[in-house]
Amino acid sequence: MRINPLILTLAAGVLGVCSCRGPQSASTNGESYRTIKVHLSDQTLQTGYSASIEGRQDIDIYPQVSGTLTKVCINEGETVRKGQLLFVIDQVPYEAELRTAQANVTAAEASVATAQLAYDSKQDLYDQKIVSEYELKTAYNSLSSAKASLAQMQAEEVNARNSLSYTEVRSPSNGVAGTLPYRQGTLVSSSLSQPLTTISDNSAMYVYFSMNEKQLLSLIRTYGSLGKSLEKMPDVGLKLSDGSFYSQTGRIESISGVVDKETGSASLRAVFPNGDRLLLSGTSGTVLIPSTYKDCIVIPQVATYEVQDQVYVYKVVDGVTKSTRIQVSESSNGTDYIVTDGLQEGDEIIADGAGLLRDGMHVKSMPAAGNGK
Repeated sequence: MRINPLILTLAAGVLGVCSCRGPQSASTNGESYRTIKVHLSDQTLQTGYSASIEGRQDIDIYPQVSGTLTKVCINEGETVRKGQLLFVIDQVPYEAELRTAQANVTAAEASVATAQLAYDSKQDLYDQKIVSEYELKTAYNSLSSAKASLAQMQAEEVNARNSLSYTEVRSPSNGVAGTLPYRQGTLVSSSLSQPLTTISDNSAMYVYFSMNEKQLLSLIRTYGSLGKSLEKMPDVGLKLSDGSFYSQTGRIESISGVVDKETGSASLRAVFPNGDRLLLSGTSGTVLIPSTYKDCIVIPQVATYEVQDQVYVYKVVDGVTKSTRIQVSESSNGTDYIVTDGLQEGDEIIADGAGLLRDGMHVKSMPAAGNGK
C-alpha cells in the first residue's frame, strides 16, 4: 500500500506540535519557586515619615528705626548669644533728638517751678483776701498746664532714648545668625523686604511631619487617645538627607487634632536635641517611629501583590498555589509587612514573584534563604 507523502508530512507536523506542547506544560506546572513558612516572632518596625527640620525659634531681625548701617558686628553662620550686638545704625541724628528732648524737659521743669511759685504766692494772697478766687484758679491752671508740658517732654525724652537704643540691634536669643543681605552703608528701615538677618535658636530642633488618616487612627487605637499617644509613644529616630542616622533620639511633642481637608493628613512635631549643631534649620530628613509587635507574623512585601488596594499572597497547599487575601498593619518599614489576619503559623507562601502566578498552579517548593529563622 502506497502512502501519500503529503499525509506523512502533515502527520509529522502534528507530532512536532504535540511534542512541543507537552514538555512546556509540564515545565510550567512543575516549576520551582522559593517559599517561606511563616512563624510567630517579636518584631520592631521603623516606619519612616518625610520631615522638615526647623530651629526651635527662628527670629527675623528687622530694624526699628531708619538710618544707615554704620557697623555689621557678626558674620553669617556665627553663633550668637542673647543680647549680643549685631548691627549699629547711624546714631548721630538720634543722639541729637535725645539731647533736644532732654533740653525740653529741663525747660519744662523750670516752667513748672515758676508756675508753682506763682500759685503759692496767689494762695497766700487769697488767704489774706487780697486776690480773688479767679486769680487763684488761674494760677492753678497755669501750674497744671506746666506740669502737663513737663510730662509730654519727659515722654518725648523716653521715645528719643528708645530710638537711640534701637540703633544698636541686639540678638533676642541664643542661636545662629543666618544670611546678611545688607552691608555697611546700606540705608535700612522697618519696612525692609528682607530682615537684617535671622537668628535660629538651634539648641533643640523641631522636626515636622505628617500622618494620613489611617495612620492616625491606628495610632489612636494603639494608645487609646492622642493625649495618651504623646505620653506612651517611644522615642523616635531621625534619618538625615544623606542617608545617615542622627545619633540622638527625639520625642513627639504635639499631634494636630485636625486632619487637613486638602492633604488628608495631620501634622506632628518632634523635638531633637542639637548640642553638636549638626541639624540645620531648613533641611529635611525622615522621622523613624518604632512599632513593636509581640507574637506576630512578618512577611516580605515582595511576597505579596495588590488588587484594588487589597493585599494578597499565594499559599502553597499540597503543592498547589492558592490566592489568599491578608490584612496588614499600617506600620511598615518599606520592605516588610506585619500580617494581622489571613495567615497562620506554619502556612507556606511563595517568597517572591507572586504577581506572576495564578491559582491552581502546581509548584515545587524551594525554601528561601533564611526561611524559618
